[in-house]
Amino acid sequence: MSVLRERSTHGQLAPGEQLLAYASVIPAKSVGIGASLANRVVNTVGAQSGKAGSIAAGMPRTHGALLMRVTDQRVGLVEPLDVTPVWEVSRAWVTRVERRPRTQLMARFRLHYADGSWLAFLTMRRRTIEQFRSLIG
Repeated sequence: MSVLRERSTHGQLAPGEQLLAYASVIPAKSVGIGASLANRVVNTVGAQSGKAGSIAAGMPRTHGALLMRVTDQRVGLVEPLDVTPVWEVSRAWVTRVERRPRTQLMARFRLHYADGSWLAFLTMRRRTIEQFRSLIG
């Protein structure tokens, strides 16, 4: 991992908060810029579940890759270059990680939340999903 990525994952942690895992991910609802029509359909259908006001609906629209970090207190997304937190929730609100079928070259997974909503993400490595699942459930 690059020094910049390592610094990004540790930025703005609360005193005593422990970083458990991090990886580069792409929120599925942000995929489509410059992608073919077929890719857009595959990646945006099933990108999010939950009504307005749900945990999943609270995630802002993003573009490109972000760092997902899992700590002992929260799960969140961070801009890799400037360490800006994009979105994060309490670790207690994330109930499980579900591995989904691959889309072309990228592995796909969903984070399920306590209110029944979920968000889909893409990553280059299946072992990233397995690592998140071992920590979250």
